Amino acid sequence: MDKYIRFDWAAKRILRDKANFSVLEGLMTVLLEEEVKIVEILESEGNQNAEDDKFNRVDIKAKNSKGEIILVEVQQTRELYYLQRVLYGVAKAITEHIKLGKKYSEVKKFYSINIVYFDLGKGADYLYHGQNQLIGVHTHDQLQITTRDKESIKIVAPKDIFPEYYIIRVNEFNKVARTPLEEWLEYLKSGEIKDNTTTPGLAEAKEKLKYLQMSDEERRAYDRHIDNIMVQNDILETKMIEGMEKGMEKGMEMGLERGLQQGRAEGRAEGRAEGRAEGRAEGRAEGRAEGRAEGRVEVAKKLLALGTDISIVCQATGMSEEEIKNL
Repeated sequence: MDKYIRFDWAAKRILRDKANFSVLEGLMTVLLEEEVKIVEILESEGNQNAEDDKFNRVDIKAKNSKGEIILVEVQQTRELYYLQRVLYGVAKAITEHIKLGKKYSEVKKFYSINIVYFDLGKGADYLYHGQNQLIGVHTHDQLQITTRDKESIKIVAPKDIFPEYYIIRVNEFNKVARTPLEEWLEYLKSGEIKDNTTTPGLAEAKEKLKYLQMSDEERRAYDRHIDNIMVQNDILETKMIEGMEKGMEKGMEMGLERGLQQGRAEGRAEGRAEGRAEGRAEGRAEGRAEGRAEGRVEVAKKLLALGTDISIVCQATGMSEEEIKNL
């Protein structure tokens, strides 16, 4: 079976070439459900080829035949304020495309397509789509704006102007690829492409993104890129495990200390040696139990804040799903 180049690497090194626009056009066509033609790749902060620039802000900024702008980003690592950065990236790109003194009528429609390889938030789907809409609070209708352009009157709906956002959660895809979109998800996740595919973009990718077609130097650079991703993921996983262990140890220490103090106080109040001994023993036992419980709760909260799936939190802490939902 042929080995194909990962999409993130192709986006950095190959898909910006006009001869390879058909691959990206295919993904856009399948995702937007309408034929997309790219006329040029625009410069952006993310259009960098430096080897150490492994996790770009924007991988590709393209303009289609309608003059609309498409931002495609591939994100490998978790980011706490990811959605805020996506919004900022679109806002910044919009201002870059309207020069000082130009009319607002020149503001272009933007599509923000985000391909993420980490567990982003909670949800059962692998594809999410969103757009701002202006809905009547009482009538529930959508507001449409009447504009005049070159003596002609046009009706403009928010969907024609406001950006659209797509988030593809690659790790959540676990289906047998039957539709064109599912075939694209299979390629994004595993790098596999069906031999007989007719899916837009993937048929071209089979010819343009073959690993063995690269030069020796390109293959070495690509292999280093893959190694960097594996190392980065291993570091993040190690830090998460270490954080869990430290949180549980700290929680147990704090709980044990509180339990010992309580046991001593109760023992003194009873004024008897037996009471003091029993108080200390009970205090230690309760302290250990309380410490473990508090440690698990602390770890669970941190994992949830990182967007970790509840099932994984349950496995890591030993807590039930109901206990976690009640945090």
